[in-house]
Amino acid sequence: MLLTDTRDPLLAALAGSGLMPRGERVLVAVSGGPDSTALLVAARELGHDVVAAHYDHALQAGSAAAAEHVARMCGSLGVELIAERRDAALARGSVQAAARELRYEFLERALVRSHAGRVAIAHTADDLVEGVVMHMMRGCGLAGLRGMPASRGAFVRPLLSVWRQEILQFLDRREIVALDDPANASTAYARVRVRREILPALELARPGISRRFFAVARRAAVLQASIADDVAQMLGAAALSRSVVAGAAEPVAAELMRQLYVRGGGAEPSLARVHVKAMLALARPGPGGRGVDLPGKLRLRIVGETMEIVKWQTPGVPSGGTSPRLEVAACPGCQNDPHAAHLNAGLPLRLGFRTPGLTMRPRGGRGTRKLQDIFVDAKVPREDRDLWPLVFAGDRLAWVPGIAVDADLSSPHGAVAQHVSVVPSPMFRKSKIAVLESPHSPPGEPT
Repeated sequence: MLLTDTRDPLLAALAGSGLMPRGERVLVAVSGGPDSTALLVAARELGHDVVAAHYDHALQAGSAAAAEHVARMCGSLGVELIAERRDAALARGSVQAAARELRYEFLERALVRSHAGRVAIAHTADDLVEGVVMHMMRGCGLAGLRGMPASRGAFVRPLLSVWRQEILQFLDRREIVALDDPANASTAYARVRVRREILPALELARPGISRRFFAVARRAAVLQASIADDVAQMLGAAALSRSVVAGAAEPVAAELMRQLYVRGGGAEPSLARVHVKAMLALARPGPGGRGVDLPGKLRLRIVGETMEIVKWQTPGVPSGGTSPRLEVAACPGCQNDPHAAHLNAGLPLRLGFRTPGLTMRPRGGRGTRKLQDIFVDAKVPREDRDLWPLVFAGDRLAWVPGIAVDADLSSPHGAVAQHVSVVPSPMFRKSKIAVLESPHSPPGEPT
């Protein structure tokens, strides 16, 4: 049999995947193990324009030797290699998760450097099944049941229909020796336990169950892709109402949350099931202004009936990146300016931000109130409150721009006053903020 005979299961799968178009340069992620070695060799045999990428996590004593092995192999194949070695500490938490994040960051850099159109990763049918079993053990929805997707952004997995045994046979016929990662033998990792203990036990009790898991995952992938398309059309450019999410079937509602997160700047995949579950709980009836913290310093919040993703910001620096400033001018009488307040003449005014324990006596209200309660009544989302500029007269809160003005410090209607404004105006959420009392209306006059 010719080496380029596409009757070979691996070559046939690669050629038929449609994930590596001819004529487009592709970056192949190569660890030196059997799967990635077979993918690189097969891509070369089928005539693809390939560049290899290897990331040395520097987590094992033999990692440098593995990098040298990959370099020699790429040299023998005439394939350009882009390689990096980790030189920074891993993030806290799961070693595997931190290493994975660094690896994908490297692959994104290598993609730009190589001028390739996509990154090919050598996950196989065995990897797919192992992932599905892990998801089922933790509890998963339809998206988890499908396992890893064949493509996501620039990343493609053209060998998801190829079994590990077929990979080894492909390499044996070519007398190619690949490396064996020692981590694949450590049962300290959940995936290794699934691979070496759980799946073999299931196969012993129910022969062929791995292929049945695979078939279920493929059907789930088709359903999930259909749901994702429908959700993309549902979202469109319109705001997402929580009533829409609450009324949707669970797989559709979960996909709405995932796509909303990505559109809001979230990386994919980043959301765990616990995140999606908390986001869905937020859609149930209840008061607005609540939120869920998400990976990537993002937050899901509800304002009125609208669900949206926002980024946590530094107090005093609004989303536009411009720090607010206070503008004060003498005013002979009241002017109709919705972005300003009239405060008593001669007050020593300054700009500040929220600190614990602030209170004021809002004009038009009854008695002294906490700033926290004023924000809640005005439906100011929690993450906006530390960003909201406040005007003080000495140490006393005089004006919450766009929301409330202190009854004792505001100038009577038509009297000489200080015309006070904040630039840029903090009424950046004007359509969603409830104004408690106009800073220009005389007492008792409707706003």
